[in-house]
Amino acid sequence: MKGDKVYILGIESSCDDTSCAIMENEVLLSNITASQTIHEQYGGVIPELASRDHQKNIVPTVDAALKKAGVNLSQISAIAFTRGPGLMGSLLVGTSFAKSLSMALHIPLIEVNHMQAHVLAHFIELGGKKIGTQWPNSELLTPNFPFLCLTVSGGHTQIVKVNSHLEFELLGETVDDAVGEAFDKAAKILGLPYPGGPLIDKYAQKGNAEKFSFPKSKVPELNYSFSGIKTSFLYFIHDNVKQNPKFIEENLYDICASYQNHLVKVLLSNLIEASKIHGIKQIAVAGGVSANSELRKQLKETGGKLNWEVFIPPFEFCTDNAAMIAITGYYKFLKKEFCDLSVVPEARYPL
Repeated sequence: MKGDKVYILGIESSCDDTSCAIMENEVLLSNITASQTIHEQYGGVIPELASRDHQKNIVPTVDAALKKAGVNLSQISAIAFTRGPGLMGSLLVGTSFAKSLSMALHIPLIEVNHMQAHVLAHFIELGGKKIGTQWPNSELLTPNFPFLCLTVSGGHTQIVKVNSHLEFELLGETVDDAVGEAFDKAAKILGLPYPGGPLIDKYAQKGNAEKFSFPKSKVPELNYSFSGIKTSFLYFIHDNVKQNPKFIEENLYDICASYQNHLVKVLLSNLIEASKIHGIKQIAVAGGVSANSELRKQLKETGGKLNWEVFIPPFEFCTDNAAMIAITGYYKFLKKEFCDLSVVPEARYPL
């Protein structure tokens, strides 16, 4: 480390993407991700195959990130890695590599919560500017503390009150399945290839979002439930195909549009309530499902009606990436929140 420059090497390996990023303070220098395509033929991520590919990809990915950033290992101030939540086998690869490199270089090791990192992606700087887009002013800014963040992915659905970079308060979460799982399961029922969530979004653009309706599960406070919605969708398709074998083919666009619209409205209903309860109008969204176009659209529309300031990250920082791990590592580095070599990954790792 020279002067005030802090170089963080971030490693993300929670699921099926091996990613490495280099951060100079809050500025992203490189963000390299090796994606795995083998899972497509199985209709979902196979944990054993994912961990094997992480083992093959992690060294070349780290090497590519260092070269693109123009940074040597000797310049690295600390190594940040995803401790959890995620697939245990995948997490083990990233954790073991990070620990080994930390020990070899005699530099601090920083464990990162994957979901916290999704939220802090809003604070990444790229090309001299913050990456997150503020709406309606469309300036490249970051939310002020405290703000609310809807974190939505294949494994998690949460509403978080963010009081500072490292102080989070969980206000509500799913009691069963995540909204990303609800998207992917519906796509599988429709016979769409994995990952199906983006395809539902694509086909929904041509459909009538009011054509079909689905029930909303009732859960206490600001929590969510998507298991019942998935089940109702299964029966809806089964009953209609029984009457008309070509029902999916003839109504695919409308089915996708209606189902997607319903899930988004469920997400926003609790977010609206959380905003009222806590009196917060700074609203952010994070996680893989935040790439969904209907969610972005309705978030802006709702923000316009309720006078929110809405913060939405670029698509590349919505899905799993090491840049969000590195920026979280930077803030923890400033607070000297390091861990030792006894640290182990956690498949379930709450905020």
